[in-house]
Amino acid sequence: METIQIRTFLEKDFEAVQQLNEKEGWSGLVERGEETLCSWLNSEPALVAVVDHELVGFLRGLTDGSITLYICDLLVKESFRNQGIAEKLIQTAHECYPSTRVEMLASTKSEGYYVHQGYRSFYGFRKSAEEM
Repeated sequence: METIQIRTFLEKDFEAVQQLNEKEGWSGLVERGEETLCSWLNSEPALVAVVDHELVGFLRGLTDGSITLYICDLLVKESFRNQGIAEKLIQTAHECYPSTRVEMLASTKSEGYYVHQGYRSFYGFRKSAEEM
């Protein structure tokens, strides 16, 4: 495998991020493009994984810098999965805030990956903006 570069998200990366969102079926993020870009520009950490100048994965997080690092979005292009890219994105994000715990939501599709990586499940609730 080529060398994986993990770096900070740049606005010029947004089109590639949206292409991965669309391919994954995350249509809400694609349809709300302006809000999605705003979320990226206001998130910390916001990281991308690049292989041979191709954006192949990303992580968008929120943190208080001390207690919690919440991973909002984590996605790796299907043809690049099982190569340690997601783990490297999470590790890099956590290195920015090493005293924080890491929390994230997972789908039933990705649950097995997180359990295999040693994450514990926890219980939470969600309402969309439209439901408020």
